[in-house]
Amino acid sequence: MSARAPLGPRMARATLAAALLVLLAGPLLNFGLVNWQAALGLFAGAAVPAGIGGLFCLARLIRRRGGVVTVIAAAAGIAAATIPMAIVLMAADKPVINDISTDTANPPEFVALTADRRGADANPPEYNPAFAPEQSRAYPQIRPLDLPLPRDKAFRLALAACKGWEIIASDADAGRIEAVARVPWWGFRDDIVIRLTEVPGGTRVDIRSKSRVGTSDLGVNARRISAWLDRLAASVRKAGA
Repeated sequence: MSARAPLGPRMARATLAAALLVLLAGPLLNFGLVNWQAALGLFAGAAVPAGIGGLFCLARLIRRRGGVVTVIAAAAGIAAATIPMAIVLMAADKPVINDISTDTANPPEFVALTADRRGADANPPEYNPAFAPEQSRAYPQIRPLDLPLPRDKAFRLALAACKGWEIIASDADAGRIEAVARVPWWGFRDDIVIRLTEVPGGTRVDIRSKSRVGTSDLGVNARRISAWLDRLAASVRKAGA
């Protein structure tokens, strides 16, 4: 029987394996191999041993023990643990909400994005009024955008600003666009509805972005809405309106 490998090399290999699991959590969900709960569990659960192993390998290097594998394991383990920690810190001041709208009193409604299309385990499409004060405190910049344009022209610019989204419905007569955006790496699907309303002097644009799963969006929906409104405003300025 062969002698058991020393603790240092075994810890380095275990650390690399844990770091790899952290890295694979997103793609496994993205390709439908695990559900979102399992993916998040794997992401958080593997980060802990990866971080411990990374620190162990770092300590060995400080004592001038270990080789290239130990160096790689230290870097990979610490990085794998740092990512979830950074996400937690980034979300520390974010409210536990998953539905953001420029109009919280009368939010745009989903029509084409039906329950069948969204899936049985998706969050309900209805807006929760309790989110409104939380959104107002956390994201006061999320407001409707008034454009000095007729609705048909504003609609074309609004649709063009939906870069990278899957357009589900585009109804110029109703002034409504529905789309699905996917969170990079994870592949989470978030549902979006845009409403254009004729007002004196132009068109009012409202947009709503809702996470399909989970209770907190970690600020993703607000950032998406802000970026889209900025793109639309830039397009309007470029058009000379």
